Amino acid sequence: MNRTYFDKLVAEIGKKGMDAMLIAPSADLAFLIGHMPLFCLRFQGLFVTKEGDYFYVCNLLTADEMREVLPNKKVYGWFDGEGFIRATKQALMDHGLIGKTIGVSSAVRAFNLLELQEEIDIKFVSARSLCAEIRIHKTPKEASDMAEVARIASEALKRTIPEIRAGLYEKDVQEILVGHIRKLGADGSAMVASGPNSGYAHYNSNTRRLIKGDTVLIDFGCRYHGMLSDITRTFFLEKMGEKQKEVYSLVKEAILAAERVIDQGERWIPAIDRAARRVIEQGGYGKYFTTRLGHGLGYMPHESPDIKQNNERYLEPGMAFTIEPGIYMPDEFGVRIEDCMIMTPEGRCRILSDALSKDCLIIGQENA
Repeated sequence: MNRTYFDKLVAEIGKKGMDAMLIAPSADLAFLIGHMPLFCLRFQGLFVTKEGDYFYVCNLLTADEMREVLPNKKVYGWFDGEGFIRATKQALMDHGLIGKTIGVSSAVRAFNLLELQEEIDIKFVSARSLCAEIRIHKTPKEASDMAEVARIASEALKRTIPEIRAGLYEKDVQEILVGHIRKLGADGSAMVASGPNSGYAHYNSNTRRLIKGDTVLIDFGCRYHGMLSDITRTFFLEKMGEKQKEVYSLVKEAILAAERVIDQGERWIPAIDRAARRVIEQGGYGKYFTTRLGHGLGYMPHESPDIKQNNERYLEPGMAFTIEPGIYMPDEFGVRIEDCMIMTPEGRCRILSDALSKDCLIIGQENA
């Protein structure tokens, strides 16, 4: 049990006016209790009360496993032939939660909540951001680990670039990059989108073969001591057209504009988003910048705070996040440049991925 963050969660539950919170198997649960049970259609989850008590409800298949994990051993098991309502109701009664308000994490399935509300006097409310909020301010140790994981990722990409050539498949480049990350002592993943595939902001395949003239967008990261990096760089294979050059220049200027206003002291997130978005809009490509400017980062790939125009909050010391403007033209090409960064205790912004240049780079020329 991660007591530091558990205690933070308990405090936040009370502040939000809830009586308890339900967290289903997810990265949030694994972070909190150090274990990730198999998640299937059967209802299960950790209930945490505002008084700091906790208990787990799950099928009998998982009950003994969870008793080994939870320090207080409070597990309510239910049998397939009976269903989960009775055991859950008993658990809620034992902890004085009948008629109370329970927040739910993003992984809790809606159909389970609807079935519970039909049988039990309980009110469920969304608390999907609460687990992320308790992690939003990184400790000095976490900040140091984030710097190291960004260094590892950056070095891995530097080693990968000379190996990229026409004729490889996207999955080949992925494997080369992830292999270098492993050699450097971390676990990693990568998305490689080439040619027209780079025009999709969340491309999710790897089967295209690279050809001369391709835009090659590489979004990658790795994990070190539980902390994550998230970086994107875009390259051009052997040659670059005028439109590719124009788009790349706009995206580069957009990320520099955002980083510049942060460096000058801007902490209002909508203003930071605006600084980058204005560059791309004025360049005539505003309709192709279809994503938020960035997102929080840390133990999870996407945490609080979101860097977007309707997130009306200020950056604070300890917050880690990405800045990643992009122009995405489906069936043509796209460009994204992404840095990961963290606010220092002094309130300055440190770019963790600054070992990687943002200059436009043509790669693979020696293999032409």
